[in-house]
Amino acid sequence: MIRKLILKRLDKEERSLGESLDYVRHILRTSLPAFFKFALFTPLSQHRRKLPPAPYRVARIVATRDEDCGTCVQIEVNLARKDGVPAEVIRAVLNNRPEDLTPELADVHRFAKAVVEASGGEGELRQRLRERYGEEGLVEMALGIAAARVFPVTKRALGYATSCDLVTVKV
Repeated sequence: MIRKLILKRLDKEERSLGESLDYVRHILRTSLPAFFKFALFTPLSQHRRKLPPAPYRVARIVATRDEDCGTCVQIEVNLARKDGVPAEVIRAVLNNRPEDLTPELADVHRFAKAVVEASGGEGELRQRLRERYGEEGLVEMALGIAAARVFPVTKRALGYATSCDLVTVKV
């Protein structure tokens, strides 16, 4: 009975996100306790109170794109559009063209990229972002970057990320 209710909720979430959540259904079918623990991760993955939508979404798209080339990136793009992030900003991020972003968003792009690539180039950018968005904003960005990577990794580990898809930006 509880699985049926959860499946209905997953159907609704799928429609909202615009992409399949089959890997989450797999977790649910396999282990209800594992599903509930995975579901507890969702509030952390969506935590944003201080950081404006555009820098938050830019950081998440960069982080997700480092782990995925398909539906997880599409979900982040869809969420960015729902948050009002302009299509041209999203396209610049998807095309890895920080020079086409405002200086503020270019810093976010470069910071997120340095973090996910572990290049060591994030130090100066971190300080600029801290000054711009405050410590709370920086924490939200860090959590957003980290959390964005969990979904594609889980999906790939379970065998649900098997091909790349063309990501589209709806206007």
